[in-house]
Amino acid sequence: MARVLHLVGSPTSAFMDDLSRLYAADCLANVGGQHEHVVAHVSPDGSWRFPATLGALDDAPPVPLGEALARLTALDVDVALPQMFCIPGMTSYRALLDVLGIPFVGNTADVMALGAHKARARAVVAAAGVQVPAGEVLAPGEHPTLAPPLVVKPVDADNSHGITLVTDVGALPAALAAAWAESTHALVEEFVPLGREVRCGVVVRDGALVALPLEEYGLSADHPVRTAEDKIVRADDGTLGLMAKDTPTVWIVDVDDPVTAPVQAAALVCHEALGCRDYSLFDFRVDPDGVPWFLEAGLYNSFARQSVVPTMARAAGVELPELLDDAVAAALARGRGPS
Repeated sequence: MARVLHLVGSPTSAFMDDLSRLYAADCLANVGGQHEHVVAHVSPDGSWRFPATLGALDDAPPVPLGEALARLTALDVDVALPQMFCIPGMTSYRALLDVLGIPFVGNTADVMALGAHKARARAVVAAAGVQVPAGEVLAPGEHPTLAPPLVVKPVDADNSHGITLVTDVGALPAALAAAWAESTHALVEEFVPLGREVRCGVVVRDGALVALPLEEYGLSADHPVRTAEDKIVRADDGTLGLMAKDTPTVWIVDVDDPVTAPVQAAALVCHEALGCRDYSLFDFRVDPDGVPWFLEAGLYNSFARQSVVPTMARAAGVELPELLDDAVAAALARGRGPS
């Protein structure tokens, strides 16, 4: 049995904090009793808490970073599971685990930074031979040379915030402003005609890369691009919720579907090109001719039952506790210290 630290929260915003705790709670409720689980939480004000359980967060007193580092060391955990989704949480706090000599599940801080920057991730996978739409990165005040239809998005925001489909040049200023409101730069891409939109996860099992069954999103001419509302919902009482994976608009693709093999092949290339470990996740647009086009990478896995990689793994016959066991074993095998 390993002692697993769940690193939860966000130093950037209440939304990212809520999102992290939502996924972490789902994970803790479903990973089984194979390991001992402890929690460390980072608040938007930068303070840390070490609750007895995630549900007892309000009872845990806040401590500053210096004391938190001592507490983290004193916990004497075997491995950490980062469950922070803001940019600092995906990068700086993973690097902190390396500094503290705590092995952790998932991709390194530098790989997370690469994947979070859509333009850089595009460049890397394109160099490896994966198809990407034509695109350009624009700073505030710059203008695209590409003509509509275009997809305009922040270059490093997540959950589809600030994304706009532009079919008329007159709509470009508002779309660019929305992207720049979320990031320092906008990524403008040629719109890939709608055939299908799928995601493919990759996991490492027994040292080998395994491409998982695809998840497909039921887009249409009236709704051709996924938005933030397709991913996260907020109830009337203000609590966040995950969009269900068993709705008519989201489903697992049959492994014998002709789209599966080319997308899985492209995902495996992306995983290796970006330097991923343990797991990865990639979004593809499949054009009417069946050609997959890389859209972006999502190089985190919260190990929540409802999140994408566990959903795909479950379709392949791998339940969540087994998926976590594999990842914990891999992290322990890497040992302590920078990785």
